[in-house]
Amino acid sequence: MPTTLVLASSSSYRRELLTRLQLPFVTAAPDIDESRLADESAQAMVARLAWQKAAALATQYPQALIIGSDQCAVLGEQILGKPLTHEQARQQLQASSGRIVEFLTGLCLLDSQTQSFQLEVIPFQVEFRELQAAEIENYLLREQPYDCAGSFKSEGLGISLFKRMHGDDPTALIGLPLIRLAAMLRKQGYLIPSAV
Repeated sequence: MPTTLVLASSSSYRRELLTRLQLPFVTAAPDIDESRLADESAQAMVARLAWQKAAALATQYPQALIIGSDQCAVLGEQILGKPLTHEQARQQLQASSGRIVEFLTGLCLLDSQTQSFQLEVIPFQVEFRELQAAEIENYLLREQPYDCAGSFKSEGLGISLFKRMHGDDPTALIGLPLIRLAAMLRKQGYLIPSAV
């Protein structure tokens, strides 16, 4: 079994999620171009980027299991990126009001020693309630989710914006689907929960 578990991400959200599995791991930021390819579907994009993030670290970690993950939010036909600014976040939430946003999370577990990998796309849907302008403004001022696709943090006050959520793995919404990842790791011989 590979000796090192590597999270191919600089995301504090993904790092915090992975600590829930109580396994030792290291993090490293992959250097890849995350641009969408021409005519690439959202599902194909997150799968490709999850694999590329893991593969980008394979030389640096030649005897490791490397976790790559990528996520996008889809509203109708539009991919919602990270808003980065207050105004863009307001626009995203106004557009999402009363509608369903689907989050697609690509997850790859790459064995750098054998180059074999497991790759899945995990969907999760959020249905927003009808949001008033004052609610959107109050939310953004309190939580400032400008680094989050879809302009909210479901693990915080963002949960108050929803009518309902639907999906198999609530951690997929935050960017690292732990139910699926734990299953992938078990296929690689990990015991989760591990012995104390």
